[in-house]
Amino acid sequence: NKARVVEVYSKEGEVYENLPSVRNGKLKAWVNIMYGCDKFCTYCIVPYTRGKQRSRIKEDILKECEALVKEGYQEITLLGQNVNAYGKDLTEGGCTFGELLQEVAKLGIPRLRFTTSHPWDFTEEMFKAMGTYPNIMPFIHLPLQSGSDDVLRRMGRRYTSKDYCALVDKLREIIPHVSISTDIIVGFPNETDQDFEDTLNVVRYVKYDSAFTFIYSPRVGTPGASMEDKIPHEVKQARFKELVKVLAVYEREKAEAYVGKVIPVLVEGTSKKDKSILSGYSDTNKLVNFKGDYNHVGKIVNVKIIEATTYYLKGEEVNE
Repeated sequence: NKARVVEVYSKEGEVYENLPSVRNGKLKAWVNIMYGCDKFCTYCIVPYTRGKQRSRIKEDILKECEALVKEGYQEITLLGQNVNAYGKDLTEGGCTFGELLQEVAKLGIPRLRFTTSHPWDFTEEMFKAMGTYPNIMPFIHLPLQSGSDDVLRRMGRRYTSKDYCALVDKLREIIPHVSISTDIIVGFPNETDQDFEDTLNVVRYVKYDSAFTFIYSPRVGTPGASMEDKIPHEVKQARFKELVKVLAVYEREKAEAYVGKVIPVLVEGTSKKDKSILSGYSDTNKLVNFKGDYNHVGKIVNVKIIEATTYYLKGEEVNE
């Protein structure tokens, strides 16, 4: 009768398996291990739009990863809004994230990564897995959001700046060469000058390899959107610029430390700007542009770094 019919089959809490997937390449694959989130940070809309946390059964994840290994993929990234909380919602068919990391690593994938992590759910078991299996890459994205304990409390982040720094210390104790990136929000409602200084102090302590930085933007429907905010936008912009300036010092310092070193790089193709230059990522997730053999695209090769720039490393392939 010419009427539009809409029928939604998805039900909250359900996870559908064995659906067809489309991947954008044959080198790197992303595998969802869970959906949704239970954290309800006061600035985040995800729990309201994607629902509660639902973890996939371990066997289904391993089956998907095993198929990728057989197809010749060189890298798998395990995905979730908070991957280290994996399995906490399962009564059977699951495990801890540390156990899952080890099981996937044992499949023989050359490179294994995961994102995103929440500091609240990190365990030493995860660190030890990274330190034990060389194919688990020494790179972690560990969102800080703020270095102020008061702001963290109002964000609903469930940890203090001291907890966060202790986590970083333990991580570097087990994996000394680990690379760490983060997320930081500037200008959360009523952030004081001292709150902002506390954030800069954590940045100075951790010395991040890279960071995603944001000026707070309220999301309709979240608790943060209803908070009174007396901070002028000009103040937020000034703080943002100062944060980026401080971060840049350590990002440059970390990049320059690679000069003269030989590092493994997964060759993904040629540079967008120069087809004579190959491009790929190191084990620590650094973008590397280098001179090398085009026949090595799709392989992991050793590259000697000769120069560090703000956004990438320059090098040349080392022939063994």
